[in-house]
Amino acid sequence: MSDGAQRGLASSGQQHIADILHPLSAAVEPLSPGQDVSVTAGGDKEAGLSNGTPVDTPSPASASSLFNRLQLDDIESEPQDRYGSTETRDLFVTVDDPKKHVSTMETYITYRVSTKTTRIEFDLPEYCVRRRYQDFDWLRIKLEDSQPTHLIPPLPEKFVMKGVVDRFSEEFVETRMKALDKFLKRVADHPVLSFNTHLNAFLSAKDLNKRQGLALLTKVGESVKHVAGGYKLRGRPAEFCAMGEYLDTFSQKLGTIDRIAQRILKEQSEYLAELREYSTVYSSWTGSEEELQHPLEGLAGSISTCCGAMDDQCENMGQDFLPVLREYMLYIESMKNVLKKRDQSQAEYEGRLEAAVLRKQEDRTPMPPEVERCQDKVECFNADLKADWERWQSNKRHDFKQLLSGMADKNINYYEKCQAAWESLLSVLQDKQTEDQTSETD
Repeated sequence: MSDGAQRGLASSGQQHIADILHPLSAAVEPLSPGQDVSVTAGGDKEAGLSNGTPVDTPSPASASSLFNRLQLDDIESEPQDRYGSTETRDLFVTVDDPKKHVSTMETYITYRVSTKTTRIEFDLPEYCVRRRYQDFDWLRIKLEDSQPTHLIPPLPEKFVMKGVVDRFSEEFVETRMKALDKFLKRVADHPVLSFNTHLNAFLSAKDLNKRQGLALLTKVGESVKHVAGGYKLRGRPAEFCAMGEYLDTFSQKLGTIDRIAQRILKEQSEYLAELREYSTVYSSWTGSEEELQHPLEGLAGSISTCCGAMDDQCENMGQDFLPVLREYMLYIESMKNVLKKRDQSQAEYEGRLEAAVLRKQEDRTPMPPEVERCQDKVECFNADLKADWERWQSNKRHDFKQLLSGMADKNINYYEKCQAAWESLLSVLQDKQTEDQTSETD
Protein backbone atom coordinates (compact mmCIF):
# COMPACT_ATOMS: atom_id res chain seq x y z
CA MET A 1 0.00 0.00 0.00
CA SER A 2 1.37 3.41 -0.87
CA ASP A 3 2.09 6.09 1.70
CA GLY A 4 -0.72 8.22 0.28
CA ALA A 5 -3.18 5.35 0.60
CA GLN A 6 -2.08 4.70 4.16
CA ARG A 7 -2.52 8.35 5.04
CA GLY A 8 -5.91 8.29 3.41
CA LEU A 9 -6.92 5.23 5.43
CA ALA A 10 -5.80 6.87 8.67
CA SER A 11 -7.62 10.06 7.75
CA SER A 12 -10.78 8.15 6.90
CA GLY A 13 -10.56 6.37 10.25
CA GLN A 14 -10.40 9.64 12.12
CA GLN A 15 -13.20 11.03 10.01
CA HIS A 16 -15.22 7.90 10.83
CA ILE A 17 -14.93 8.73 14.53
CA ALA A 18 -16.16 12.25 13.87
CA ASP A 19 -19.05 10.99 11.74
CA ILE A 20 -20.18 8.51 14.39
CA LEU A 21 -19.84 10.84 17.37
CA HIS A 22 -20.72 14.17 15.80
CA PRO A 23 -22.94 16.46 17.92
CA LEU A 24 -26.41 17.44 16.82
CA SER A 25 -25.38 21.07 16.98
CA ALA A 26 -21.99 22.61 16.40
CA ALA A 27 -22.72 25.72 18.41
CA VAL A 28 -22.64 25.52 22.20
CA GLU A 29 -23.31 28.69 24.12
CA PRO A 30 -20.99 28.68 27.16
CA LEU A 31 -22.39 29.07 30.64
CA SER A 32 -21.09 32.11 32.45
CA PRO A 33 -20.10 31.52 36.10
CA GLY A 34 -22.92 33.69 37.36
CA GLN A 35 -25.63 32.41 35.07
CA ASP A 36 -28.85 31.74 36.94
CA VAL A 37 -31.65 29.28 36.46
CA SER A 38 -35.28 29.67 37.41
CA VAL A 39 -36.43 26.38 38.84
CA THR A 40 -39.98 25.68 37.95
CA ALA A 41 -40.91 22.68 38.57
CA GLY A 42 -32.92 1.62 57.10
CA GLY A 43 -30.23 0.25 56.32
CA ASP A 44 -31.98 -3.15 56.37
CA LYS A 45 -30.32 -6.47 56.96
CA GLU A 46 -30.70 -9.34 54.53
CA ALA A 47 -33.77 -11.46 55.27
CA GLY A 48 -36.35 -13.54 53.45
CA LEU A 49 -39.28 -11.90 51.70
CA SER A 50 -42.91 -12.27 52.55
CA ASN A 51 -44.56 -14.54 50.04
CA GLY A 52 -46.43 -12.85 47.21
CA THR A 53 -49.97 -13.94 46.52
CA PRO A 54 -51.26 -13.69 42.94
CA VAL A 55 -54.82 -12.45 42.72
CA ASP A 56 -57.08 -14.29 40.31
CA THR A 57 -58.81 -11.25 39.04
CA PRO A 58 -36.04 18.00 20.02
CA SER A 59 -32.44 17.38 21.00
CA PRO A 60 -30.56 19.95 23.18
CA ALA A 61 -28.19 22.26 21.30
CA SER A 62 -26.67 24.24 24.17
CA ALA A 63 -26.63 24.61 27.91
CA SER A 64 -28.59 27.84 27.79
CA SER A 65 -31.31 26.25 25.67
CA LEU A 66 -31.58 23.45 28.20
CA PHE A 67 -32.30 25.97 30.94
CA ASN A 68 -35.22 27.29 28.93
CA ARG A 69 -36.92 23.92 29.40
CA LEU A 70 -37.68 24.92 32.97
CA GLN A 71 -40.03 27.70 31.88
CA LEU A 72 -43.62 27.22 32.93
CA ASP A 73 -45.43 28.89 30.10
CA ASP A 74 -45.41 25.85 27.79
CA ILE A 75 -45.73 23.01 30.28
CA GLU A 76 -48.26 20.26 29.71
CA SER A 77 -51.15 20.53 32.13
CA GLU A 78 -52.56 17.01 31.91
CA PRO A 79 -51.64 14.92 34.98
CA GLN A 80 -51.49 11.70 32.94
CA ASP A 81 -48.57 13.09 30.91
CA ARG A 82 -46.28 12.32 33.80
CA TYR A 83 -46.57 8.57 33.60
CA GLY A 84 -48.04 8.19 30.13
CA SER A 85 -51.57 8.24 28.79
CA THR A 86 -53.91 5.91 30.62
CA GLU A 87 -55.34 4.86 27.24
CA THR A 88 -52.05 3.37 26.05
CA ARG A 89 -50.59 2.09 29.30
CA ASP A 90 -50.80 -1.63 29.99
CA LEU A 91 -48.88 -1.86 33.28
CA PHE A 92 -50.12 -0.21 36.49
CA VAL A 93 -48.23 -0.45 39.79
CA THR A 94 -48.93 0.96 43.25
CA VAL A 95 -46.92 0.95 46.49
CA ASP A 96 -48.95 1.37 49.68
CA ASP A 97 -49.95 -0.22 53.01
CA PRO A 98 -46.65 -0.10 54.96
CA LYS A 99 -46.38 -2.67 57.77
CA LYS A 100 -43.84 -2.98 60.54
CA HIS A 101 -42.30 -6.40 61.19
CA VAL A 102 -40.57 -7.12 64.50
CA SER A 103 -38.51 -10.24 65.15
CA THR A 104 -35.73 -11.25 67.48
CA MET A 105 -33.16 -10.55 64.74
CA GLU A 106 -34.39 -7.29 63.22
CA THR A 107 -37.18 -4.79 62.71
CA TYR A 108 -38.15 -3.65 59.24
CA ILE A 109 -40.97 -2.21 57.13
CA THR A 110 -42.60 -3.89 54.15
CA TYR A 111 -44.83 -2.29 51.54
CA ARG A 112 -47.61 -3.76 49.46
CA VAL A 113 -46.84 -3.72 45.72
CA SER A 114 -49.98 -4.12 43.61
CA THR A 115 -49.82 -4.73 39.87
CA LYS A 116 -52.46 -4.77 37.14
CA THR A 117 -51.46 -5.57 33.57
CA THR A 118 -52.60 -6.96 30.24
CA ARG A 119 -49.10 -7.89 29.07
CA ILE A 120 -48.55 -11.45 27.90
CA GLU A 121 -45.22 -11.55 29.75
CA PHE A 122 -47.21 -11.90 32.97
CA ASP A 123 -49.08 -15.13 33.76
CA LEU A 124 -51.88 -13.33 35.63
CA PRO A 125 -53.57 -9.95 35.18
CA GLU A 126 -53.10 -8.95 38.85
CA TYR A 127 -50.47 -9.50 41.53
CA CYS A 128 -50.03 -8.41 45.11
CA VAL A 129 -46.69 -8.91 46.87
CA ARG A 130 -44.93 -7.39 49.86
CA ARG A 131 -41.48 -5.90 49.46
CA ARG A 132 -39.05 -4.09 51.74
CA TYR A 133 -36.59 -1.34 50.90
CA GLN A 134 -33.69 -3.67 50.14
CA ASP A 135 -35.84 -5.41 47.51
CA PHE A 136 -36.34 -2.12 45.71
CA ASP A 137 -32.59 -1.60 45.98
CA TRP A 138 -32.04 -5.06 44.46
CA LEU A 139 -34.30 -4.12 41.55
CA ARG A 140 -32.43 -0.90 40.88
CA ILE A 141 -29.06 -2.68 40.92
CA LYS A 142 -30.39 -5.27 38.47
CA LEU A 143 -31.73 -2.56 36.17
CA GLU A 144 -28.42 -0.70 36.20
CA ASP A 145 -26.59 -3.96 35.49
CA SER A 146 -28.79 -5.11 32.62
CA GLN A 147 -29.66 -1.69 31.10
CA PRO A 148 -26.41 0.32 31.38
CA THR A 149 -27.33 2.74 28.57
CA HIS A 150 -30.52 3.92 30.26
CA LEU A 151 -31.22 6.36 33.09
CA ILE A 152 -32.49 4.42 36.08
CA PRO A 153 -34.78 6.46 38.39
CA PRO A 154 -33.29 7.03 41.85
CA LEU A 155 -34.45 5.46 45.08
CA PRO A 156 -34.81 7.45 48.29
CA GLU A 157 -31.61 7.30 50.32
CA LYS A 158 -31.19 4.10 52.29
CA PHE A 159 -29.48 5.37 55.41
CA VAL A 160 -30.68 8.04 57.83
CA MET A 161 -28.63 9.79 60.47
CA LYS A 162 -29.08 8.18 63.85
CA GLY A 163 -30.89 10.45 66.27
CA VAL A 164 -32.06 12.81 63.53
CA VAL A 165 -34.85 10.82 61.91
CA ASP A 166 -36.68 7.79 63.25
CA ARG A 167 -36.97 5.47 60.24
CA PHE A 168 -39.94 3.74 61.86
CA SER A 169 -41.89 6.93 62.51
CA GLU A 170 -45.18 7.35 60.69
CA GLU A 171 -43.95 10.49 58.93
CA PHE A 172 -40.74 8.89 57.66
CA VAL A 173 -42.46 5.70 56.51
CA GLU A 174 -45.13 7.70 54.67
CA THR A 175 -42.49 9.83 52.91
CA ARG A 176 -40.47 6.76 51.92
CA MET A 177 -43.57 4.95 50.69
CA LYS A 178 -44.40 7.85 48.36
CA ALA A 179 -40.83 7.88 47.03
CA LEU A 180 -40.86 4.11 46.41
CA ASP A 181 -44.21 4.41 44.64
CA LYS A 182 -42.82 7.16 42.42
CA PHE A 183 -39.71 5.09 41.64
CA LEU A 184 -41.73 2.06 40.61
CA LYS A 185 -44.18 4.10 38.53
CA ARG A 186 -41.31 5.74 36.63
CA VAL A 187 -39.79 2.33 35.89
CA ALA A 188 -43.14 0.82 34.86
CA ASP A 189 -43.78 3.76 32.51
CA HIS A 190 -40.39 3.50 30.78
CA PRO A 191 -40.67 1.97 27.27
CA VAL A 192 -37.59 -0.23 27.85
CA LEU A 193 -37.18 -0.70 31.59
CA SER A 194 -40.79 -1.80 31.98
CA PHE A 195 -40.06 -4.94 29.92
CA ASN A 196 -37.03 -5.92 32.00
CA THR A 197 -37.27 -9.49 33.33
CA HIS A 198 -36.06 -8.40 36.77
CA LEU A 199 -39.00 -5.99 37.05
CA ASN A 200 -41.34 -8.84 36.09
CA ALA A 201 -39.87 -10.98 38.88
CA PHE A 202 -40.05 -8.10 41.37
CA LEU A 203 -43.73 -7.53 40.67
CA SER A 204 -44.90 -11.14 40.47
CA ALA A 205 -42.50 -13.58 42.15
CA LYS A 206 -43.34 -15.13 45.48
CA ASP A 207 -39.66 -14.96 46.32
CA LEU A 208 -36.66 -13.33 44.66
CA ASN A 209 -33.37 -15.08 44.09
CA LYS A 210 -31.37 -12.10 45.25
CA ARG A 211 -27.62 -12.04 44.85
CA GLN A 212 -26.80 -8.43 45.56
CA GLY A 213 -23.19 -9.15 46.52
CA LEU A 214 -22.49 -10.71 43.13
CA ALA A 215 -24.15 -7.81 41.35
CA LEU A 216 -22.04 -5.29 43.23
CA LEU A 217 -18.85 -7.24 42.52
CA THR A 218 -19.77 -7.31 38.85
CA LYS A 219 -20.21 -3.53 38.79
CA VAL A 220 -16.84 -3.07 40.52
CA GLY A 221 -15.24 -5.42 38.02
CA GLU A 222 -16.62 -3.42 35.11
CA SER A 223 -15.26 -0.19 36.58
CA VAL A 224 -11.82 -1.74 37.00
CA LYS A 225 -11.97 -2.99 33.43
CA HIS A 226 -12.67 0.51 32.14
CA VAL A 227 -9.81 1.96 34.15
CA ALA A 228 -7.42 -0.82 33.14
CA GLY A 229 -8.28 -0.29 29.49
CA GLY A 230 -6.32 2.94 29.51
CA TYR A 231 -8.53 4.62 26.94
CA LYS A 232 -8.67 8.40 27.01
CA LEU A 233 -11.65 10.36 25.74
CA ARG A 234 -10.60 12.87 23.11
CA GLY A 235 -13.63 15.07 23.48
CA ARG A 236 -17.25 14.71 24.54
CA PRO A 237 -19.69 15.79 21.78
CA ALA A 238 -21.15 19.26 22.28
CA GLU A 239 -24.68 18.09 23.06
CA PHE A 240 -23.43 15.90 25.90
CA CYS A 241 -21.13 18.69 27.12
CA ALA A 242 -24.24 20.88 27.34
CA MET A 243 -26.00 18.17 29.35
CA GLY A 244 -23.08 17.98 31.78
CA GLU A 245 -22.97 21.75 32.23
CA TYR A 246 -26.70 21.89 32.77
CA LEU A 247 -26.56 19.13 35.41
CA ASP A 248 -23.74 20.91 37.27
CA THR A 249 -25.61 24.21 37.39
CA PHE A 250 -28.97 22.62 38.16
CA SER A 251 -27.38 20.66 41.01
CA GLN A 252 -25.89 23.85 42.43
CA LYS A 253 -29.23 25.66 42.30
CA LEU A 254 -31.17 22.78 43.87
CA GLY A 255 -28.52 22.45 46.59
CA THR A 256 -28.85 26.13 47.45
CA ILE A 257 -32.65 25.95 47.50
CA ASP A 258 -32.50 22.82 49.68
CA ARG A 259 -30.18 24.47 52.24
CA ILE A 260 -32.34 27.59 52.44
CA ALA A 261 -35.53 25.53 52.73
CA GLN A 262 -33.97 23.49 55.54
CA ARG A 263 -33.14 26.69 57.44
CA ILE A 264 -36.65 28.05 56.87
CA LEU A 265 -38.17 24.81 58.14
CA LYS A 266 -35.97 24.92 61.25
CA GLU A 267 -36.88 28.54 61.95
CA GLN A 268 -40.57 27.84 61.37
CA SER A 269 -40.45 24.93 63.83
CA GLU A 270 -38.78 27.13 66.46
CA TYR A 271 -41.31 29.91 65.83
CA LEU A 272 -44.17 27.41 66.12
CA ALA A 273 -42.92 26.26 69.55
CA GLU A 274 -42.79 29.87 70.77
CA LEU A 275 -46.21 30.62 69.32
CA ARG A 276 -47.80 27.72 71.18
CA GLU A 277 -46.29 28.91 74.44
CA TYR A 278 -47.52 32.42 73.62
CA SER A 279 -51.10 31.12 73.23
CA THR A 280 -50.91 29.23 76.53
CA VAL A 281 -49.94 32.40 78.41
CA TYR A 282 -53.03 34.25 77.21
CA SER A 283 -55.25 31.27 78.04
CA SER A 284 -53.98 31.15 81.63
CA TRP A 285 -54.35 34.92 81.97
CA THR A 286 -58.11 34.72 81.53
CA GLY A 287 -58.48 33.18 85.02
CA SER A 288 -57.30 36.38 86.75
CA GLU A 289 -58.91 39.00 84.49
CA GLU A 290 -62.67 38.55 84.46
CA GLU A 291 -63.33 41.74 82.50
CA LEU A 292 -60.79 40.76 79.85
CA GLN A 293 -61.82 37.14 79.65
CA HIS A 294 -63.46 37.23 76.22
CA PRO A 295 -60.75 39.33 74.50
CA LEU A 296 -58.01 37.16 76.02
CA GLU A 297 -59.76 33.96 75.02
CA GLY A 298 -60.22 35.37 71.52
CA LEU A 299 -56.54 36.28 71.31
CA ALA A 300 -55.47 32.83 72.53
CA GLY A 301 -57.82 31.22 69.98
CA SER A 302 -56.44 33.33 67.13
CA ILE A 303 -52.89 32.42 68.02
CA SER A 304 -53.87 28.76 68.33
CA THR A 305 -55.40 28.88 64.82
CA CYS A 306 -52.18 30.40 63.49
CA CYS A 307 -50.27 27.58 65.19
CA GLY A 308 -52.35 25.01 63.33
CA ALA A 309 -51.77 26.79 60.02
CA MET A 310 -48.01 27.00 60.66
CA ASP A 311 -47.93 23.32 61.63
CA ASP A 312 -49.50 22.46 58.26
CA GLN A 313 -46.89 24.64 56.53
CA CYS A 314 -44.02 22.79 58.21
CA GLU A 315 -45.56 19.42 57.38
CA ASN A 316 -46.07 20.36 53.74
CA MET A 317 -42.49 21.52 53.36
CA GLY A 318 -41.09 18.43 55.07
CA GLN A 319 -43.24 15.87 53.24
CA ASP A 320 -43.90 17.47 49.85
CA PHE A 321 -41.36 20.17 48.96
CA LEU A 322 -38.04 18.88 50.30
CA PRO A 323 -38.47 15.27 49.03
CA VAL A 324 -38.91 16.48 45.45
CA LEU A 325 -35.74 18.55 45.68
CA ARG A 326 -33.85 15.58 47.09
CA GLU A 327 -35.19 13.22 44.43
CA TYR A 328 -33.93 15.44 41.63
CA MET A 329 -30.55 15.86 43.29
CA LEU A 330 -30.29 12.06 43.24
CA TYR A 331 -31.59 12.05 39.67
CA ILE A 332 -28.74 14.38 38.69
CA GLU A 333 -26.20 11.94 40.12
CA SER A 334 -27.82 9.08 38.18
CA MET A 335 -27.69 11.08 34.96
CA LYS A 336 -24.03 11.97 35.54
CA ASN A 337 -23.23 8.29 36.00
CA VAL A 338 -24.85 7.42 32.67
CA LEU A 339 -22.88 10.22 31.01
CA LYS A 340 -19.65 8.79 32.44
CA LYS A 341 -20.51 5.34 31.12
CA ARG A 342 -21.21 6.86 27.70
CA ASP A 343 -17.85 8.64 27.78
CA GLN A 344 -16.08 5.39 28.71
CA SER A 345 -17.77 3.64 25.81
CA GLN A 346 -16.75 6.39 23.39
CA ALA A 347 -13.17 6.38 24.69
CA GLU A 348 -12.95 2.61 24.26
CA TYR A 349 -14.26 2.84 20.71
CA GLU A 350 -11.85 5.62 19.76
CA GLY A 351 -8.92 3.70 21.24
CA ARG A 352 -9.78 0.44 19.51
CA LEU A 353 -10.44 2.20 16.20
CA GLU A 354 -7.13 4.03 16.30
CA ALA A 355 -5.25 0.82 17.12
CA ALA A 356 -7.07 -1.03 14.31
CA VAL A 357 -6.23 1.70 11.81
CA LEU A 358 -2.55 1.54 12.74
CA ARG A 359 -2.49 -2.27 12.44
CA LYS A 360 -4.19 -2.08 9.08
CA GLN A 361 -1.56 0.33 7.84
CA GLU A 362 1.20 -2.02 8.93
CA ASP A 363 0.00 -5.48 7.91
CA ARG A 364 -3.25 -4.86 6.02
CA THR A 365 -5.33 -6.84 8.56
CA PRO A 366 -9.12 -6.47 8.33
CA MET A 367 -11.00 -4.29 10.79
CA PRO A 368 -11.56 -6.36 13.98
CA PRO A 369 -15.21 -7.14 14.79
CA GLU A 370 -14.83 -5.72 18.34
CA VAL A 371 -14.42 -2.26 16.79
CA GLU A 372 -17.85 -2.52 15.18
CA ARG A 373 -19.30 -3.79 18.45
CA CYS A 374 -17.83 -0.78 20.28
CA GLN A 375 -19.25 1.50 17.60
CA ASP A 376 -22.70 -0.04 18.01
CA LYS A 377 -22.44 0.37 21.78
CA VAL A 378 -21.62 4.07 21.45
CA GLU A 379 -24.52 4.64 19.09
CA CYS A 380 -26.83 2.78 21.46
CA PHE A 381 -25.61 4.88 24.38
CA ASN A 382 -26.16 8.11 22.46
CA ALA A 383 -29.67 7.22 21.33
CA ASP A 384 -30.81 5.86 24.69
CA LEU A 385 -29.33 8.73 26.67
CA LYS A 386 -30.95 11.38 24.48
CA ALA A 387 -34.33 9.64 24.69
CA ASP A 388 -34.11 9.32 28.48
CA TRP A 389 -32.96 12.93 28.72
CA GLU A 390 -36.10 14.13 26.95
CA ARG A 391 -38.26 11.90 29.16
CA TRP A 392 -36.51 13.22 32.28
CA GLN A 393 -37.00 16.83 31.17
CA SER A 394 -40.70 16.19 30.58
CA ASN A 395 -41.16 14.60 34.01
CA LYS A 396 -39.19 17.42 35.62
CA ARG A 397 -41.32 20.13 34.03
CA HIS A 398 -44.47 18.42 35.26
CA ASP A 399 -43.11 17.75 38.76
CA PHE A 400 -41.83 21.28 39.33
CA LYS A 401 -45.00 22.83 37.96
CA GLN A 402 -46.99 20.82 40.50
CA LEU A 403 -44.47 21.59 43.24
CA LEU A 404 -44.52 25.36 42.75
CA SER A 405 -48.27 25.53 42.18
CA GLY A 406 -48.79 23.55 45.37
CA MET A 407 -46.43 25.83 47.25
CA ALA A 408 -48.37 28.89 46.11
CA ASP A 409 -51.73 27.35 47.07
CA LYS A 410 -50.47 26.29 50.50
CA ASN A 411 -49.02 29.71 51.25
CA ILE A 412 -52.27 31.38 50.22
CA ASN A 413 -54.19 28.94 52.42
CA TYR A 414 -51.84 29.65 55.35
CA TYR A 415 -52.24 33.42 55.17
CA GLU A 416 -56.01 33.17 54.64
CA LYS A 417 -56.33 31.10 57.83
CA CYS A 418 -54.22 33.59 59.78
CA GLN A 419 -56.16 36.54 58.39
CA ALA A 420 -59.50 34.94 59.28
CA ALA A 421 -58.24 34.21 62.80
CA TRP A 422 -57.22 37.81 63.46
CA GLU A 423 -60.38 39.19 61.85
CA SER A 424 -62.43 37.06 64.25
CA LEU A 425 -60.48 38.64 67.12
CA LEU A 426 -61.37 42.11 65.85
CA SER A 427 -65.05 41.15 66.03
CA VAL A 428 -64.61 40.04 69.65
CA LEU A 429 -62.84 43.30 70.55
CA GLN A 430 -65.51 45.38 68.82
CA ASP A 431 -68.25 43.52 70.72
CA LYS A 432 -66.35 44.15 73.97
CA GLN A 433 -66.04 47.83 73.16
CA THR A 434 -69.77 48.09 72.45
CA GLU A 435 -70.51 46.26 75.68
CA ASP A 436 -68.31 48.65 77.68
CA GLN A 437 -69.92 51.71 76.09
CA THR A 438 -73.38 50.37 76.92
CA SER A 439 -72.35 49.80 80.54
CA GLU A 440 -71.03 53.36 80.86
CA THR A 441 -74.26 54.77 79.46
CA ASP A 442 -76.35 52.79 81.88
